[in-house]
Amino acid sequence: MLKPILLQVLFDKLDRLVDLGEHDKAALSALPQHHKTIPTGGYIVREGTKPDYCAILLQGYAIRQKLSADGKRQILAIQIAGDPLDAQHMFLDCADHTVQALGEARVAIIPRHALQTVVMSRPALTHAFAVNGQVDASIFREWLLNIGRRDARKRLAHLFCEIAVRLEANGQSTTDGFYLPMSQEELGDATSLTSVHVNRSLRILEDEGFIARNGRTIRFPDKAATMKMAGFDPRYLHLGRQSDAVIAESVQNGESSRGAGDRYGRSDA
Repeated sequence: MLKPILLQVLFDKLDRLVDLGEHDKAALSALPQHHKTIPTGGYIVREGTKPDYCAILLQGYAIRQKLSADGKRQILAIQIAGDPLDAQHMFLDCADHTVQALGEARVAIIPRHALQTVVMSRPALTHAFAVNGQVDASIFREWLLNIGRRDARKRLAHLFCEIAVRLEANGQSTTDGFYLPMSQEELGDATSLTSVHVNRSLRILEDEGFIARNGRTIRFPDKAATMKMAGFDPRYLHLGRQSDAVIAESVQNGESSRGAGDRYGRSDA
């Protein structure tokens, strides 16, 4: 009998992207790991360091960011529960950006080599992490469009729509709104706006009835209207399962772990 998976939140996320099986679930469950609470603003990944582990966000939010030479910050992404926080560094020897907790966060810490071994030995997991990376890239492209070609109120509304839709895909209802522990400065760093501009734009969005706020809880009086105004099209989030006939066929035919590893470029020395 399969023991309860300690990384259920990760399995659920990956299983929404590709069709995973019980053996994949068991492989994730068997990974060595320890859980850690990260305080608000605490570092999970530091730019310039050599990654020796991979962190999975179990609860809360995290942000990816980079600093310019003069210390100005650009937030590159907002991560939610289930997201691998440094899968990008699974095969890179130097972290190229920083990941910090946004509010208090709970993470699972997994040795990088252990995760590499499991991912490269199981075709479905190889596929799942590859798709996850491509979805991250798709979201990043949309963020570039957001800060480059939308006005301030649309940038903020689009960001709120994205978070709400991703939370809903995670099984979290946003009917009564969702909590987003971001200051106006942080919202500005995510949308390339000043704090003053963020404050003004939030008030306009409220006055126009596109959002309602209660502290840091965001609610949509009419979500469809807000999405239309913001130009939000969820296709870039790739929320449905992604197919791959070759991988699916190999898994169904019971391809061995050794064969799968060879197919993906691993050699046993």
